[in-house]
Amino acid sequence: AKCQCKLLPKERKNCGYPGISAAECKQIGCCFNASTPSVPWCYTPKPKKVRKVCPSDPYARINCGYPGIKAKDCTKKGCCFRARPAGVPWCFYHRVTEE
Repeated sequence: AKCQCKLLPKERKNCGYPGISAAECKQIGCCFNASTPSVPWCYTPKPKKVRKVCPSDPYARINCGYPGIKAKDCTKKGCCFRARPAGVPWCFYHRVTEE
């Protein structure tokens, strides 16, 4: 993602070798920016930002509990709890989404 390559020149960590092309650099999963001399042009991207969310589709829920689990026991396990609708898990795992 483009935002992962927005780093100050002084924060760049070399990710290639001297003379690497932009295409080769991107092919190995790195960022390329040749606008600043004397800093790495091929550099390591920032890590992806991820967020845990409770899935909104009740039919996409993956069970994290057992029948009759209480909300506090479910959240203690680090899971989502929603006591509706009937016929789907009420205690279920988070989904991880990229920001």
